[in-house]
Amino acid sequence: MKLLILTNNPERASFRQRIGVYLDILAAHGIDSEVAVLPKGVFARRRLFRRAGDFDGVFLHKKTLTAHNMRCLRRHSRRLIYNFDDAVMYSDKRPGVHSRTHASRFRRPVQQADLVIVGRGYLAGLARPFNANVRVLPLGLDLRDYGVDSLPTPDGKVRLVWIGSESTLGYLETIRPAIERIVARCDNVVVRIIGDAFPDWPGLPVEQVPWSPQSRRTMLATSDIGLAPLPDNPFTRGKCSFKVLEYSASGLPVVASPIGTNAEYVEDGVTGFLATTTDDWVDKIVQLVENPERRRSMGRAGAERARGFDVNVVGEELCSLIATCLQEKWIARRED
Repeated sequence: MKLLILTNNPERASFRQRIGVYLDILAAHGIDSEVAVLPKGVFARRRLFRRAGDFDGVFLHKKTLTAHNMRCLRRHSRRLIYNFDDAVMYSDKRPGVHSRTHASRFRRPVQQADLVIVGRGYLAGLARPFNANVRVLPLGLDLRDYGVDSLPTPDGKVRLVWIGSESTLGYLETIRPAIERIVARCDNVVVRIIGDAFPDWPGLPVEQVPWSPQSRRTMLATSDIGLAPLPDNPFTRGKCSFKVLEYSASGLPVVASPIGTNAEYVEDGVTGFLATTTDDWVDKIVQLVENPERRRSMGRAGAERARGFDVNVVGEELCSLIATCLQEKWIARRED
């Protein structure tokens, strides 16, 4: 079977986590994939869409399309799979404002797809009014990429770690008041930030770590508590929080907002804590700062839970969904 995978940018984390880690697994299951970047020009896109007929199916990752683009792609695709793991029907800049443009561009690929794959149940609920064939598939991660064989000698510091990109730094900013209170109360706390940009937090003990596969592995494994704050709005409710899985796979307890998949991935009081208010964040983090054995026991529980999200487990299900779609005659319910 041959699959054409269309994406805006194969270098982005969302593609790596949702598609890139599975390419070898797909190939091992007889699904040969070609990744193509969606060009900007009208004629270049038309040429690419016409190539869709040379494949058994097309896998459209997250991208929404204009009406003309959607008609052209659907016309030339034998099977069309649409995959998304963010609330693409909302603007991340103005999540509380209904956008007819975002909504209509979201409906098009969902209505036209033979199969829709989403990252969590909340997103499935938004897609099912427009298509009957919606399947939930969580994010997966390669457990071999996390943890280290030996840890350095403790230096007495407790490191709170956050990993993310510049576009999500605002989420970290929401718990700055809590971190300021924690640092004032616990003089051994350090904030470690792994990413491609860093906040301006003068007066706070911050370690800035540029992201790379190796720094991610080492710096997560040598941290103590993972942080996953999210505000509550229509866009963030669709977030499939990969960082929580990364923290757990690294053996860290997690303190997270109960938004998106955070509430599903964090077992409150077992693998970490869920926190809503600033007081919650201070109380939960301080509990872990002051209790090393609690950190270790929660970290072990989180690492065990992360096993269920290994790419080999999730990849098997993805291969099954794609193969079934390409081989069978799916009839999607579409409401125009």
